[in-house]
Amino acid sequence: MNVTDDLSMKTDEVLKVELEVFRSEHRDLDDAISALSERGTADQLTLRRLKKQKLRLKDRIAQIEDRLTPDIIA
Repeated sequence: MNVTDDLSMKTDEVLKVELEVFRSEHRDLDDAISALSERGTADQLTLRRLKKQKLRLKDRIAQIEDRLTPDIIA
């Protein structure tokens, strides 16, 4: 089952809750990346992994927002 199928099976209420959870995780990752970068104690591999995880969350957030936002044909 791919992500699109997964989204189509969920109600809008469930998607809204997931959206808030993913946004919170995205902010947490952003804070963690900033803190590690400022201290200079993190290795590049760790930073790269955190950034990729953050991008995956961003993509997931965009997919959910697209599903929740109705298409408007002008």
